[in-house]
Amino acid sequence: MPIKVTMPALSPTMEEGNLAKWMVKEGDSVAPGDVIAEIETDKATMEVEAVDEGTVAKIVVPEGTEGVKVNALIAILAEEGEDAGAAAKAAESGSDLKPEPKSESKAEKPAKEEAPAAKSEAKPAEAKAAPAGDGERVFASPLARRLAKEAGLDLAAISGSGPKGRIVKADVEAAAKDGGAKAADAAPSAAPSAQPAMSDDQVMKLFEEGSYELIPHDSMRKTIARRLVEAKSSIPHFYLTLDCEIDALLVLRKQLNDAAPKVKTEDGEKPAYKLSVNDMVIKAHAKALAMVPEANVSWTESAMVKHKHADVGVAVSIPGGLITPIIRRADEKTLSAISNEMKDLATRARSRKLKAEEYQGGNTAVSNLGMFGIKDFAAVINPPHATILAVGAGEQRAVVKDGEVKVATVMSVTLSTDHRAVDGALGAELLAAFKQVIENPLTMLI
Repeated sequence: MPIKVTMPALSPTMEEGNLAKWMVKEGDSVAPGDVIAEIETDKATMEVEAVDEGTVAKIVVPEGTEGVKVNALIAILAEEGEDAGAAAKAAESGSDLKPEPKSESKAEKPAKEEAPAAKSEAKPAEAKAAPAGDGERVFASPLARRLAKEAGLDLAAISGSGPKGRIVKADVEAAAKDGGAKAADAAPSAAPSAQPAMSDDQVMKLFEEGSYELIPHDSMRKTIARRLVEAKSSIPHFYLTLDCEIDALLVLRKQLNDAAPKVKTEDGEKPAYKLSVNDMVIKAHAKALAMVPEANVSWTESAMVKHKHADVGVAVSIPGGLITPIIRRADEKTLSAISNEMKDLATRARSRKLKAEEYQGGNTAVSNLGMFGIKDFAAVINPPHATILAVGAGEQRAVVKDGEVKVATVMSVTLSTDHRAVDGALGAELLAAFKQVIENPLTMLI
């Protein structure tokens, strides 16, 4: 018999919500505990789990629908062995539908009425949501797991009030409020349970009406936001900063530009190349990775990816965001080749004419804000990279040499690294190699 999936209530007072996203599609098989949808209200976002095994026969309410009433039919599951088409027809007629089993996504009151019996019948390991033997599933909802992790709470020390002792959001929030159930390896200053982000309407109410305009996010800005949140929440960043003297580099750059041969173009004769400091930074970073190959890596859960070449991404600001075109095999290319390729990539990036293979992948990246007078900063790693080099402005500073104060042009650089792949000592070795190359620029010509 077809099983109906209805709009869950996130609280006793909730009357409607938004069906933000379907995590499954028609024809997909689901098992108990699988996340099938995300539901939003102005206060929270909840992951809805399947509570029975079956096949998604029909999605009744499409994702992105707002104002869906609580208990309204949103999807139909076909039981094992049942024809999905017949189940879909049942959805259209509204007949012969099997009620959906109760779960923690229902209103709080029924869950609380079931909780005492569930607690008394459940084994201690189940009530505490500890991993059971024989590979059984941990009894905690995905949302509860995430909140517990963010708050530094040990799920094994939390009693569940959901069906069969399952730990739900309310249990985690109660544990965080009581200050108990801290994970053994959590820092003493573990943050309290994360609060839901403010809704757009709540944010708008903070500003005076008529004092602003709304500019909808385009797909690029949404992608940048998603990737940066992913990077900062999933990659353990740490940072190393040092100063590099670049007077010798500036002298060599001028000599090489002055010696550039002329080539004929439609606009007349022009130098064959015009090197920038950033071109030389790209080359120095690539050469440093070749000198320290253990740092030229990417992290995956199953293995370390050790790259054979230095493919260096370079952050380019474009209207509405930024993009990172890649200089492939920068360790093998001449400065003039890097310079001309970078100019071409940057020009096409700003007109949004890059090919996908020209900005996807890469081993590392360079982000240079020196032209804006920024002294130093820390950049966010762009997955799957394990490092990114943030470059500040070259400026004259007082330095001590042989016991005397002298003036030198100094540039501060900060290396952000993924600690899973490049630890402190290895990151320091890579940055020291970069400093060696950038302060002895003739080595870039070898």
